Amino acid sequence: MVLVELPEWAALAPMLLLAGTALALFVIDSISPRSTNRTILAGTATAGSLAALAVAVWFTAAGVGAPGMDGFGVIELFDGQLIVDQMALYFMIVVAVVTALVSVASYDYMEGHAYQAEYYSLVMLAATGMATMAAANSLVTIFIALELASLPSYALVSILKDNRGSVEAGLKYFLVGALSSAIFVYGISLVYGATGFLQLDAIAVELEALAAGDGGDFGGLLGLGILMLIGGFAFKTASVPFHFWAPEAYEGAPAPISAFLSSASKAAGFVIAFRVFTTAFPLDVTTELIGVDWTVAFVILAVVTMTVGNFAAATQDNVKRMLAYSSIGHAGYALIGLAGLGAGSETVMGAAMMHLLVYGFMNTGAFLFVGLAEHWGVGRTFEDYNGLAKQAPIACAALAVFMFSLAGIPPFGGFFSKYFLFTGAIEAGLLVVAAALVVNSALSLYYYARLVKAVWIDDPVVERDSLSQPTGLYAAIVFAAVMTVVLLPGFGPVVDTALDAAAVVVA
Repeated sequence: MVLVELPEWAALAPMLLLAGTALALFVIDSISPRSTNRTILAGTATAGSLAALAVAVWFTAAGVGAPGMDGFGVIELFDGQLIVDQMALYFMIVVAVVTALVSVASYDYMEGHAYQAEYYSLVMLAATGMATMAAANSLVTIFIALELASLPSYALVSILKDNRGSVEAGLKYFLVGALSSAIFVYGISLVYGATGFLQLDAIAVELEALAAGDGGDFGGLLGLGILMLIGGFAFKTASVPFHFWAPEAYEGAPAPISAFLSSASKAAGFVIAFRVFTTAFPLDVTTELIGVDWTVAFVILAVVTMTVGNFAAATQDNVKRMLAYSSIGHAGYALIGLAGLGAGSETVMGAAMMHLLVYGFMNTGAFLFVGLAEHWGVGRTFEDYNGLAKQAPIACAALAVFMFSLAGIPPFGGFFSKYFLFTGAIEAGLLVVAAALVVNSALSLYYYARLVKAVWIDDPVVERDSLSQPTGLYAAIVFAAVMTVVLLPGFGPVVDTALDAAAVVVA
């Protein structure tokens, strides 16, 4: 029974709430341009994020976007340019969760910094772009949403203008981002040239017509376009070989922004990859036209990305760079969702979506702990973290939860998500990918445990003064740790939601 009748455009409410919050912050800044009232600014951003989260969860529970349900079903807007289905809502939830955690943590982290209103406005604008990416159903809409997410991100990375590392990281991120955007839009133009369409389902229909012999021979043009699209997605998800920007950007950016980019931005990059390659490029038809199974590219990307990321992380002495390379490794794990689509099952994609949700909590929490250490004035190396547990046992206990969950150790949420990825890869016949997942997870335990050892076992190199307990950072870190633990016994709803969302696009 439908309790509340809403117009179709209301299906975009999570995205609209994020955009409205950004506009509200602009108004606050225009009324008081020099305001540094962190309570109002952080509170507004957090309230907007939580409102978007609540609406997305409500819509998901109510069956919005689930095909075949009376009164609901998949909602198409603007002639199909935007689509609200369970996958869109699922990733809107991930983006809203990470945005809320980052907004709460930034209350303390941004204390004393200039441009605070601009900071929160840019965060909300980037989140709006990421939520729009989840609902985009056309290559042009995807590109616009991608740029809406990327342009604020460039500014956020370099917002610490007195910090040379932040400005340098922002410039490098911008240059690589501009190159990847050019590659991506050129790929769009080639796909358009081969098919004459930009909307994803229309591209699929045209490819079927071309495969039936109703069109010219555009296989080479289409293949090059798909390859360039993969390059654009690889940049957004920090996958090899477009991963070089990530360690520089994450190290130089404010720690909450590193968390935001490595979690929410990565999830947004994967949602457009999932939608494009399941909707626009049906595997059998596309393989017939271009002569190559495009899942092979993702198999190679998955193995290489997780291996390069984990081996690079194992060699780092800088904690933030270690987490940056670790995030590259986790992009490789999520790529299994695309690598396994050749089996025609939604299970492997659902497993990747589960991992991205859990990753949103554990990786965001890990970067926020680094932000807490920066707030305390602790150095950047493993040695600088020695003995922190003696003065901050709660925060360090949360760090241990994040590290062991990222490594895939039970009883934390990361174990179940990696388990489903492993079994999904086995079911899809990707034995090499499954073996790479196990080997890289074992390797990652080395450098994650190394950080836990530093904070809990090793003696501090120098004596420290008493450490403060900033409310916002502590609240975000503890909440992320609790969710990382709770997700394991409560994984049932996550599994069902992710599989239902994957089934919408894979079917």
